[in-house]
Amino acid sequence: MHILKNTHYDFLRWRWHAIALSWVIIIAGIVTMATKGLPKGVEFAGGTVIITKFDQAPSIQQVRTALDKSFPGGGENLVVQSYGNPALNQMMIRVPNVGAEAGASLSAVQEEIVNALKQANLGNFTPVGTEIVGPAVGRELTSRALWAFGLSLIGILAYLAFRFQFSFGVGAVVATIHDLLITFAFLAFFRYDMTLNVIAALLTMTGYSTNDTIVIFDRIRENLRSMRRDSMRDVINAAVNQTLGRTVITGGTALLTSLALFFFGGEVLHGFAFTMVIGIITGTYSSVFIAAAIVSLWRGSAPTRAAAHAPAVVAAPQQPARRSKPQRKARAS
Repeated sequence: MHILKNTHYDFLRWRWHAIALSWVIIIAGIVTMATKGLPKGVEFAGGTVIITKFDQAPSIQQVRTALDKSFPGGGENLVVQSYGNPALNQMMIRVPNVGAEAGASLSAVQEEIVNALKQANLGNFTPVGTEIVGPAVGRELTSRALWAFGLSLIGILAYLAFRFQFSFGVGAVVATIHDLLITFAFLAFFRYDMTLNVIAALLTMTGYSTNDTIVIFDRIRENLRSMRRDSMRDVINAAVNQTLGRTVITGGTALLTSLALFFFGGEVLHGFAFTMVIGIITGTYSSVFIAAAIVSLWRGSAPTRAAAHAPAVVAAPQQPARRSKPQRKARAS
């Protein structure tokens, strides 16, 4: 099955529009994170997560109202949501380390959650699981996550610089950073918590975006050999058009899978699935418009190196034909 075969779109014509759109989203995301912050999960912010099983499940708002009285400083970091199979009447409650900041132990915070639920008369319930993360653990996980992203970017740059050219490596790294910033912006817009699941999704979509970029770069390299007298712009546009069908099929398949996970995977996987959806869209977009545009800007729109150094073939001027001298008639003897 062939999709989008023999297309001739001028993708680089829209590179400045794409770059401007990306900057608008990134700046809006930075402003949102600077003013409202980026919500952190218990793994990074520290806190207590308790899974409770009710005989008769109360509403989420009732549970949150009961906890707001005991943890008035929790804000949006105080999370109440259904957990697992709805028929089990389980809820996940996460509170920040409000008590720990005031000098109380984390176990006391856990006990305070249970007491708050009992005082609200929400019916019989049983704690079935508890997770407590201290601030030191949160800082360590944050440091490890930053190291993971940093090392992945260095690895991408080194591999593509060795496998292709340095300009290709720079294009891929810029596109990857672009994908991360765009995804962080949407996480801030929709107030999704930064959890280990989200970090896993970010690393996954980074690999997906890089693979998509490598496919286009590989076709650019092949076109550099076969289109020696074309400009770099024409070479890149041809490569993107030649791989467009593959890009749409793989991106669309991955997107449909992530959307199914988002709508049917439950609350626990919402952050992971949302990050994957945004990452796949952004990764496909950046491979076509951002990474290719960086290579084009780096190398310019002049003819390729092979064409620039190819000797010019000049046709030799034609010599005018000589007129044959008329033979003198022999004089009659």
